[in-house]
Amino acid sequence: MPTPALRRVTAVLCATEIVSWGVLYYAFPVVLADLVADTGWPMGAVVAAFSLSQVVAGVTGVGVGRWIDAHGPRGVMTAGSGLAVVAVAGMAATQNLAWFVAAWLMVGVACAATLYAPAFAALTHWGGADRVKALTAVTLVAGLASTVFAPLTAVLLGPLGWRDTYGVLAAILLITVPMHWWGLRHPWPGPHHRAEPTAGLDGPPVWRSGAFLALTAAICLAAAAIYAGVINLVPMLLERGLSTESAAVVLGVGGVGQVCGRLGYRRLEAATSVRTRTTLVVAAVAATTLLLAVVPGPYALLAVVSFLAGTARGACTLIQATAVTDRWGVHRYGTLNGLLSAPLMFAVALSPWLGTVLAENLGGYPAAFGVLAGLAVAATLLTPLTMPRRPVLP
Repeated sequence: MPTPALRRVTAVLCATEIVSWGVLYYAFPVVLADLVADTGWPMGAVVAAFSLSQVVAGVTGVGVGRWIDAHGPRGVMTAGSGLAVVAVAGMAATQNLAWFVAAWLMVGVACAATLYAPAFAALTHWGGADRVKALTAVTLVAGLASTVFAPLTAVLLGPLGWRDTYGVLAAILLITVPMHWWGLRHPWPGPHHRAEPTAGLDGPPVWRSGAFLALTAAICLAAAAIYAGVINLVPMLLERGLSTESAAVVLGVGGVGQVCGRLGYRRLEAATSVRTRTTLVVAAVAATTLLLAVVPGPYALLAVVSFLAGTARGACTLIQATAVTDRWGVHRYGTLNGLLSAPLMFAVALSPWLGTVLAENLGGYPAAFGVLAGLAVAATLLTPLTMPRRPVLP
């Protein structure tokens, strides 16, 4: 794709990803308390509906990836945006818990068709040598979704209530439908018009290879440590005596670190091999998770550790985005990344619950973070096994 066209696609996906992540993911924790108070539904059931949507996203993502490989991202991302609007509007109008759960199941399908996996597939195929630059731009902007939409949702919630807030968010989400249809209209090479398969794709299926299975396990273990740590960081800091406001600031500092990690990824990529940078980043996740477990203070030091943990998280997002192309090239990227993302979404969905259960059964959050660090150490040990036996051909 010519550079000006790639810039347009990147700009469109930056806009649609920040809106989609903001409405479909980050608005929920803001409206949760008001929703439960208003409806009287069990908190556990409401949160389970949200988690179930992430499981649905993982399962649906496999088919979405195959569709993109064959037909491109335009149709599926446009349809996914339309479904997302209907689902969020359905949540605003929900009359009972079953209706609410059904709306979140629709959100799960919409997430599979609109969030990172399809955007990564589009930029990987269209971006060529500039794909890492484009991926970095999209993840940087989408990383601000919580910064923009959490406060916006809170501002709307006060005067409007949770139903009308979701109604307004559905209206905002509507802009992603024409943006996907207009912005992703560029020609897409069908499977029979692409380059020959890269090394390793002409033998047994990649998804059955030891390298792919090791990669999937490593990514999932690291993600479990990351997302369980993010969701349970504030409760751990409260347990250590910090105020809610102070704990929120520490969490926010981690968000700044996440942006820095993504900004620095291109330099890391230029200076290291695939094996080395994967090992370094996952090891950084393990080390910073362990530091969060063992460092009780002071406040400034906790902020520094949170920043470092965020830096590791930010780089890990791009490790995941480039994992398939770094090892097997762009051929069938959508399918392979969909197969990688499916168990990853399960890990993301279950990790908040995992962190809470560990804390309850091990006597506190520091011990839980110690176990999460152990999961990341296991992921680090797996990273050398994620490399295919034959290198990717140029």
